[in-house]
Amino acid sequence: MQYIIGFVIALFIALTGVGAGTITVPVLILFLGVPAPVAVSIGLMFSAAVKLFLVPAQVVRGNVAWRTLGFMLLGGAPGVLIGSLFLKHLVTVGSQNVLNALLGAILLGTASWQIAYSFRPMKQNADNRDRGRLLPWLMFPVGAEVGFSSAGAGALGSAALLSLTPLIPAQVVGTDIAFGFIVSLIGSGAHWFTGSANNLLLLQLIAGGVAGAVGGTMLSTRVPRRPLRLALWVWLLILGGQFLLNSYRNTTTPQKQTTDELHREHVSQATGFKLPLAK
Repeated sequence: MQYIIGFVIALFIALTGVGAGTITVPVLILFLGVPAPVAVSIGLMFSAAVKLFLVPAQVVRGNVAWRTLGFMLLGGAPGVLIGSLFLKHLVTVGSQNVLNALLGAILLGTASWQIAYSFRPMKQNADNRDRGRLLPWLMFPVGAEVGFSSAGAGALGSAALLSLTPLIPAQVVGTDIAFGFIVSLIGSGAHWFTGSANNLLLLQLIAGGVAGAVGGTMLSTRVPRRPLRLALWVWLLILGGQFLLNSYRNTTTPQKQTTDELHREHVSQATGFKLPLAK
């Protein structure tokens, strides 16, 4: 099952360009029952692994605007670290329901914005002015969102580049892929040191993802991208609503599990090892 999920996610990434973290986290939480902190960690690592194969091609083609990328990382790099620390804080205080609600809100907002934005043509900045110096301020919250939820780098980064720089569409895509790769790599390192990762599940997703990326690359010239992206964002909009609905139900339903029981359940789901009951 994990191999198939990795294959499907990578296939859609290659066909639509939608970020790995945006798809991976809700799928892992809702369909495999992976705890949210572990799902975010895997989403970041899986995103970095997939984009590792995409970045060199963009560099060779000259599609990475290095100066603009530097401005993006000035805000995005510290932002992703702060977002990762905020996620760790929520896990430490046991606010699992709050975490799920925030993830749902981020997914819902990103999907809604992308559905509206998808009807606009992708073109470079009309006034041809380079306002790249504003990028650090905009990329800081984007980086924080990536560190907290592993989503948002691709969608929001592209919009900022189109609005603030005179880059052509190919450079927007290449620079944004490079930015997403680096912030995912930084976030992966931050989550790795917190111990919130499942290496076996990650390797299974990557194994399936390699085949999906190859297949998607071969099909990308034959499948219309915009309708597929729109359908995917609608589906992610529904998943975001499901997150919020589940969070609301958990809030209104009397809790029957203690904090210690929830901790044992999350550890068991993430590692497959069941902790013994405390005496």
